[in-house]
Amino acid sequence: MSDIVKIENLKDLIIEIRGQSVLLDSDVANIYGVETKRINEAVRNNPDKFPQNYLFELSQDELANLRSKFSTAKLSKTRVAPKAFTEKGLYMLATILKSPVATQATISIIETFTKIRELSRNIKELSAIQDKAQQKALMQRSGELMAEIFDDDLQTSDTETSIELNFAVLKFKHTIKKKSK
Repeated sequence: MSDIVKIENLKDLIIEIRGQSVLLDSDVANIYGVETKRINEAVRNNPDKFPQNYLFELSQDELANLRSKFSTAKLSKTRVAPKAFTEKGLYMLATILKSPVATQATISIIETFTKIRELSRNIKELSAIQDKAQQKALMQRSGELMAEIFDDDLQTSDTETSIELNFAVLKFKHTIKKKSK
């Protein structure tokens, strides 16, 4: 599997627009190892496979907002508004793009979206659960998800790494202990 396809690299590409987690067409093209115009060509040639909730074109305001948030060359060069693929749109795109790179990329994208969604759901549930045993189990699972998502980015100074997130209703800390070889 190529470096770009690793879950840790994908998490940085997923952005939220219109309340949905999406990947921009240029990022999808980069992941699949093709030009952006090939991704857009696949969409244009298969319009029945991409209903409204599978992808959408960014408005000029959304594009301007993204440009102000991210100083990336790809957003400043584009003359047409980028397309944003939802998770469903990415699944559908996988049925069209058949290369081995596309297959591996699709698997990684699906895994990343799934883990981020589960982590988000767990964090919401933690504030509502009163039972300490249930909270502990949910925090353990959330910690495992965080470790899977962030694993290669973690810097360890021996055999232990801690991740700490502070939310309004709770403080979440997860420690990863690496086994000696």
